[in-house]
Amino acid sequence: MELRHLRYFVAVVETGSLTVAARKLHTSQPSLSRQIRDLEQEIGAQLLTRRARGIELTPAGRAFLEHARSVLSQVKAAADAARRVAHPAKPCFTMGFLTGHELTWMPEALQILRDELPSIDVMISSQLSPQLANALLKGTVDAAFLRHERGVPELAFRPLVKEPLVVILPSDHRLAALTAISPRDLVGETFVGVSDTAPVLRAVIDNYLKTSGVKIKPQHEVDHVVMGVSLIASTGAVGLFPAYAQNFLTPAVTSRPLKGDSPTVDLVLGYKKSNQSPALKLLVSRLDELVARVSKKSR
Repeated sequence: MELRHLRYFVAVVETGSLTVAARKLHTSQPSLSRQIRDLEQEIGAQLLTRRARGIELTPAGRAFLEHARSVLSQVKAAADAARRVAHPAKPCFTMGFLTGHELTWMPEALQILRDELPSIDVMISSQLSPQLANALLKGTVDAAFLRHERGVPELAFRPLVKEPLVVILPSDHRLAALTAISPRDLVGETFVGVSDTAPVLRAVIDNYLKTSGVKIKPQHEVDHVVMGVSLIASTGAVGLFPAYAQNFLTPAVTSRPLKGDSPTVDLVLGYKKSNQSPALKLLVSRLDELVARVSKKSR
């Protein structure tokens, strides 16, 4: 008895047809029938009967089926175990990016990790900042480019850059004629704000408007800058967003700096303090180089 006899027998049972099983096994029906007969002769019992509606198991066949499946399962497990020893699976390193920052930071981060790449599989995740912090806590993300979220003492945050806020507005908007825009210029305009899904950025914007002495109630709220740029283009509204939003401007949308000292929002690298990933240690140890690379590229 050989393993192929067991595989052929199980295939016939699962398909209920010699013809279908033969196609599935890439063999001829006569050859398959002969293999089944050889198996029955080896066992000394009839395993299958032909009926008008297809193949049926005999009582002996039902008893044999369970053991045949068990043997095939054990053989597969043994082969898988051998393969794992011979070809160990690469550890996975997952980097998370605040939606929109992949364009700027991912290529340079991968360049930093290039020496580790042959021995690891890198996964990329794009999410909102609070979601990234939660993923870091759960261990589904190893390192994330996000905001400095509060209330997560298990996480470490390393500063990367301070992103200034800019005004995003339609290219044909009357304020686009200005070289710089003050908060008071925004009063009375349809305003696109940031939702609670981006609490750190929202707090920076709200505090800036409050300290500037203006009251602006958003008519729309968005989760991230890509959505904000799209909404501004379609509604003719204006909004305050970090400068990286300029990466997503279309000809219909432009940006202007704020007058005076522009408020900033921090972008940081976050990771779980207990994470011992060698790739994470490498990335953290070369953060200064990473920031320098991105700064040079953006000039």
